[in-house]
Amino acid sequence: MNENSTARSSCFDETYLLDGSPVENTADPWVAGTGIERPLSHLPGHDQLSSRFGVAHGKLDRAFFRLADVVIAGVAIIIFLPLLLLIAILMQVTSPGPLLFVQQRVGRAGAMFPCLKIRTMHVNASEMLTRLLEQDPDARAEWAKDFKLRVDPRITPTGGILRKSSLDELPQLFNVLVGHMSIVGPRPIVPAEIERYGLHFADYCSVRPGLTGLWQVSGRNDISYAERVQLDRRYAASKSLSLDLTIMLRTVPAMLRARGCY
Repeated sequence: MNENSTARSSCFDETYLLDGSPVENTADPWVAGTGIERPLSHLPGHDQLSSRFGVAHGKLDRAFFRLADVVIAGVAIIIFLPLLLLIAILMQVTSPGPLLFVQQRVGRAGAMFPCLKIRTMHVNASEMLTRLLEQDPDARAEWAKDFKLRVDPRITPTGGILRKSSLDELPQLFNVLVGHMSIVGPRPIVPAEIERYGLHFADYCSVRPGLTGLWQVSGRNDISYAERVQLDRRYAASKSLSLDLTIMLRTVPAMLRARGCY
């Protein structure tokens, strides 16, 4: 399946194109209420985190985090199964085509995995984007700025609702169940985004990507990509049960506010 595999959409879920610019060296954003407000420069070896999680947490800790992921994902799948079936019916009625969009993304330690989501774009999304950028100078300028469109004609009516509520990401519970992802962690990236992390890609690779994380509860697409990188660095350096619980509790109100393209 290919939901615009060569272009990025108004939300995170499509492939990112590179603009060639280096990762900005901005000040670390302050994340209120997470207990990790201190600058990363105060953390020893914060640029060498490729194995930090494995070193800082023993086997028992890692087993606990994994068990929590499996239990939460399993219960959530049972709860949301009727909703998934309803979404599947609505998708087939409003936009016939594949139900799922499967894309290779970067996981822990740099391993690739098939990331699942419900298709939210028309099946000819790539062609639609090409025509739009050729015909609309304003859209072309907006896309050139950060590869996003606030009003994206490629997104189906049902897909727009799913994106606002993040329900299109429900299939990623199965990614959590099999160990590709965690409930909490950096959002999974595509290979083209690695360059945006620069030297901090090791931070991203030190933990499993998650269904939710600091980026989601801090504004998501309302913040810059450089700030997103800093948030992922903070999470990798400070992963703990209390931090994960804090993020999960803040996820629900963030979704209800539809903040940052939820």
